[in-house]
Amino acid sequence: MNASIVLRNICKQYGPIRAVDDFSIEVERGTIFGLLGPNGAGKTTLVNILTTLIRPTGGEAFIEGHSTLKEGRAVRELIGVVPQINNLDRYLTARENLVLHARMHGMEAAEYNRRIDELLEMTGLYGRRNDFPDIFSGGMQRRLVVVRALVHNPRVLFLDEPTTGLDPQSRRAVWDHIRALKAKMTIFLTTHYMDEADTLCDRIVIMDRGKALVDGTAAQLKGRLGRSSIYEVEFLANTDRYEKALRAIPFVKSLVREGDVLRLTLPGEESLKPLMEKIDSADLRKICLHEPSLEDVFIELTGKEVRE
Repeated sequence: MNASIVLRNICKQYGPIRAVDDFSIEVERGTIFGLLGPNGAGKTTLVNILTTLIRPTGGEAFIEGHSTLKEGRAVRELIGVVPQINNLDRYLTARENLVLHARMHGMEAAEYNRRIDELLEMTGLYGRRNDFPDIFSGGMQRRLVVVRALVHNPRVLFLDEPTTGLDPQSRRAVWDHIRALKAKMTIFLTTHYMDEADTLCDRIVIMDRGKALVDGTAAQLKGRLGRSSIYEVEFLANTDRYEKALRAIPFVKSLVREGDVLRLTLPGEESLKPLMEKIDSADLRKICLHEPSLEDVFIELTGKEVRE
């Protein structure tokens, strides 16, 4: 069996609300797997099922062949979890937080002392090992939470929005640590940052309203828009008039306006010439081809409305 994580027809019902609806996936060992979706899509519910925090209404889930329903303790020994919040013990030093975690997993001192020192060195926290997390920056706290999840050598690591609220340098540091772990374990990542998923993930599933919508590599998902051409057209004058005129053209698949910039989706490059015939060059500042991004795919699938 090469699958590290298996979900078969998972459903989760909260009264009349179906948070997860007949969801099935298999994740190969050694994969960085990304689960994307808007707020309320069901991502956290799936993570909670896989980490044994809640029971599904229907279906079954397995971690390294162990049932999350029948073998919860065995599953918890195999996984590490980085939650959305930095839930470190503020009354313990950085190193004491890690020792507590190791002892809860039944590790011997001779084993965990060496392991903790290695992880603190790897993440650049060794010099702060005797400090309390309250005086750490947000990025340092986040790295410590990741280290804590790794102390007991998990085979599967769950990262639930691991870089939310971090500055760009701290995000990059966390990314580097995640990449370094790929050879040693399977990583299950949820994130709202499309660039993060694009950079890190070998495979991505976008879900919404409890269901999987698409599944593939970042390149494959962006290829969904490959037959379309997206152009950004910026005007010097008469933007209102051009917006109205271009919206009326049948071959313009979509149009989004930001200030004096119109972002147009056309069926292909052959549509550009008849489009330009509608525009006076004196009113045009610039036009450029926009390469489809993972965010474009995400918005196309899940819509533009803000979710609560």
